[in-house]
Amino acid sequence: MSITAERKAELIKEYAIKEGDTGSPEVQVAVLTERITNLTEHFKSHDKDNHSRRGLLKMVAQRRSLLDYVKGKSEARYQDLIKRCGIRR
Repeated sequence: MSITAERKAELIKEYAIKEGDTGSPEVQVAVLTERITNLTEHFKSHDKDNHSRRGLLKMVAQRRSLLDYVKGKSEARYQDLIKRCGIRR
């Protein structure tokens, strides 16, 4: 269900704004999107796993909050981010 350290490092490298960047909203949204995708696949075969579903809803809310922050800072960054992550909005 969780992402591997290698995959997380790839995402950080791909979405980082500068070298050593792990905390920018773009990186956080990318990592959350990967975790949300993995959990969504998990629920296709484990539809009664309500404990994990609560965590999924919390992650979706956190990602939404980060995306709202980016949109408030720069509309262009927001549009680029949702396009790169493949988020419907």
